[in-house]
Amino acid sequence: MLPRTIFLSKLLGLYSVLVGLAMLAHRHASVETIQAMVHNAAVLYLAGVIALAAGLAMVLGHNVWHGGVLPVVVTLVGWLSLVKGLVILSLPAQLAGRCLLGGLHYEKLFYLNAAIAIIFGAYLTYAGFRAKAR
Repeated sequence: MLPRTIFLSKLLGLYSVLVGLAMLAHRHASVETIQAMVHNAAVLYLAGVIALAAGLAMVLGHNVWHGGVLPVVVTLVGWLSLVKGLVILSLPAQLAGRCLLGGLHYEKLFYLNAAIAIIFGAYLTYAGFRAKAR
């Protein structure tokens, strides 16, 4: 396994687990923060720029479509981040906010979103720490 894949898997995995646990610990604050963020054009724009930069960095540094499930999953995360950043930046702020909140049913599916983040993160963390660099 490429050392870059292992590093990104650990990074993304631990990040997802910690964010998912923080979401569960502070449900009300998490929902309020996300709702406030998507209704603030400047903050939404900044989130789009950050997602775009992170996605570009991952796509340029790790565009690996072979070698097992882990490298492909890490690559997909990069591409999804890139697309998310582009969508946020290309849509009008009001529409992007409605898509993010309404389309994902954030408040209604809060616990499902947190569980997905934790499970996905646990997989990436486990696989990253288990993998051996070549």
